Amino acid sequence: MKMDINKFKGTGVAIITPFKKSGAIDFESFEKIINHIISGGVGFIVVLGTTGEASTLSKQEKKALIEFAVRAIDQRAPLVVGVGGNNTSDVVLTLHGTPFRGVDGILSVCPYYSKPQQEGIYQHFKIISEASPVPVILYTVPGRTSSNIAAATTLRLVRDCKNIIGIKEASGNFDQIYQVIKNRPENFLVLSGDDALTLPIIAAGGDGVISVTANAYPGEFSEMVSRALAGDLIRARELHYDLIDFTNSLFLDGSPAGIKSALEIKGLCGNYLRLPLVPVNKEVRAHIEKQMKTLDK
Repeated sequence: MKMDINKFKGTGVAIITPFKKSGAIDFESFEKIINHIISGGVGFIVVLGTTGEASTLSKQEKKALIEFAVRAIDQRAPLVVGVGGNNTSDVVLTLHGTPFRGVDGILSVCPYYSKPQQEGIYQHFKIISEASPVPVILYTVPGRTSSNIAAATTLRLVRDCKNIIGIKEASGNFDQIYQVIKNRPENFLVLSGDDALTLPIIAAGGDGVISVTANAYPGEFSEMVSRALAGDLIRARELHYDLIDFTNSLFLDGSPAGIKSALEIKGLCGNYLRLPLVPVNKEVRAHIEKQMKTLDK
């Protein structure tokens, strides 16, 4: 399998899944957001991630979203699909049933709830690697999963599984991130999974981000990442501080509720989520809108 990992460098966007008031997927708004993101110059798009409320979507809806995204993106940007879970055999079955035509890679989250040992995490991802017809990006986010892919496990997987080409790092553990960056092979990417930590991770040698913020401000966030990767840390730092208050506001009352409020304010979709998620409270919404007015000046 020949893999071009450069297509996953820079700014990826964990795109939301917009819904109608009825709860049905709003494909018209989904296309608007895709076009908005691509026009902002992002590097790639991730569907069916946490931000996309994948855990509330049926298998039929996931398939429809993937196929729609392939058509709407129309090869203008690489597409990554979230495929993960805490039942390894079920993840393999999902991979076998996923339409991969037009898909460039998968993002697979660390198994959640069951709190597997590191050996279990290794075996889980090794089997996923063997089953996946496209490159695999690991995803560690202990704050959501109560499990973590340790640096030693990541490096072991990279050594043993040639199609595992990167990790979305949302552990917040900089020593862990440093150890992966320091000891990784040349063909392995470290992507920030935390918008607020993107600049320091890139400064330490990381390769980009899979962003929530860039749903709303793809151009601004992409420029910050591009400047940082080019070594222009002075301008990257300015852009980071321009965005940081808005970014932080998105997570005050849960995500993706925050970014959906922002996209509604921008007129890109309705502010509808699927239970158990609900929209942000009035105070947080007002705070998000205030930060957007500052950014939009």
